Amino acid sequence: MVVNYSEGKRRFDSYHVEQEAVEAATKLARQMSELDVIGASMTKEQTFDYAQAVKDLAPYDVTLRDAASALAACLKQVGTLPILHEAVAFFRKHHRKVVAKPVADVATELQTLKEKRGGSPEYLRDLKYRLNRFTADCHKNIGDVTVDDLQTWLDGLELSTQSYKNFKTVLFTLFRFAERKGYCVGNPASGIEKIKVKRGDIEIFTPAEIRRLLAAAPYDFIPSLAIGAFAGLRSAEILRLDWRDVDTDGRCITVGVSTSKTASRRIVPITDNLAEWLQPHSKTHGKVWPWPAHRFYWGERDTAIATAVAGDAEKGIKPLASVKWKANALRHSFASYRLAILQDAGKVSYEMGNSKKMVFEHYRELVKPADAEKWFDVKPAESPENVLPMTAAAS
Repeated sequence: MVVNYSEGKRRFDSYHVEQEAVEAATKLARQMSELDVIGASMTKEQTFDYAQAVKDLAPYDVTLRDAASALAACLKQVGTLPILHEAVAFFRKHHRKVVAKPVADVATELQTLKEKRGGSPEYLRDLKYRLNRFTADCHKNIGDVTVDDLQTWLDGLELSTQSYKNFKTVLFTLFRFAERKGYCVGNPASGIEKIKVKRGDIEIFTPAEIRRLLAAAPYDFIPSLAIGAFAGLRSAEILRLDWRDVDTDGRCITVGVSTSKTASRRIVPITDNLAEWLQPHSKTHGKVWPWPAHRFYWGERDTAIATAVAGDAEKGIKPLASVKWKANALRHSFASYRLAILQDAGKVSYEMGNSKKMVFEHYRELVKPADAEKWFDVKPAESPENVLPMTAAAS
């Protein structure tokens, strides 16, 4: 018999003849000696890895040796760790009971939850729009939807890179919610192809265009338009902005936690030209945009239409086509021109409530410093004489 301590506990191994026992003992001694050498030569990092592995396995009552043996046996069958992960996911999917629920029902449940948690009207409207487009085309139970289903659907929409990214975000939110509720196993949206937003998708206004827009804007829409152009606030932030937060004397706008999209407070400076645009409209309190949200977006549309100028040869007035309204272009314009002026992505990112990386990647070198100076020099006195401002907002 051979006394075996190789696994930490004493056990007796029996053999038929002495020679076999001697050979087994010799082999065992050699193996244990090799392990002793390895143990004695472990680096600090290897020791840490060992301790961490033991800690990770503790909740499962599995020794490191057993875990390593089991992993080695599995890898022998499947080859690599990624394939092993896929095998485990496949097993979970086919051996875990989920509640079968149509995609449309889960989408409705998600929207109801977001409403109860106080999602902003703008967010809820966007969520509903994107989910409705998806549920109109997908009639499966949510647990049966695959990565290929989602990828094929997104590719078929032929979206801009930014819209593609926005739809992907909503789909990820939907399937993460479904996974937590037990309606599916895993999140297929996490496998959707990642794409970068191209600079070409970012449209901005020229100084001449913003001058025409401000000249044609309804009187009560001018503050919102100017704040978007020269302070870079999001439309949703402008809709929630109160005049108490607009300090024209102190030259700053306070975007509070309840106003900011990112739920973080920031102070945005009021440029000289913005101060001139705001001065005639400034109040001690009340919403900067006092009307419903839909009239705000109508204001954007109608202001752009109103920039058209009918030609009059006798008076020497040349015809001008209306300025095309570009999605999110006020904010994009501010970021581009502000970065060209400051040459500091960190400062611009703070003013916008964005990451420094996003500002640097999307707005760097889109405009020249000379054009940026023209942008922040657009003032009320410079409105074109042949464009008359509207006196009331669109109703």
